[in-house]
Amino acid sequence: MAKKTPPTGEPAGYAEAMREIEEILAELDTNSIDVDVLAVKVQRASFLITWCDARVSAAEFAVKELVESLDVDVDVEADDDEEFDEDEDYDDLDDDSDDDSDDDSDDDKD
Repeated sequence: MAKKTPPTGEPAGYAEAMREIEEILAELDTNSIDVDVLAVKVQRASFLITWCDARVSAAEFAVKELVESLDVDVDVEADDDEEFDEDEDYDDLDDDSDDDSDDDSDDDKD
């Protein structure tokens, strides 16, 4: 059986890189990988992980730049410690809806 050499160079895209990383991990999990190929596979996985990390960082930067260009105040990282007080936000809406109904009743009297 001929030894399969791992691909070299950059993957076509993020999905392909992730697929290749998963394949390498599956091979490593079987414990049947040839020792001569082990170092090459680990080196390839390391390259792909670094490549993917760079793509994610570039995408984060691009999204941040786009959001800033929209001049919108958006918190990109959600704070899990912050709790949402449902009643507080709806109290304001209830007060506004009462005011609107008073205005509508005045219009009906005319």
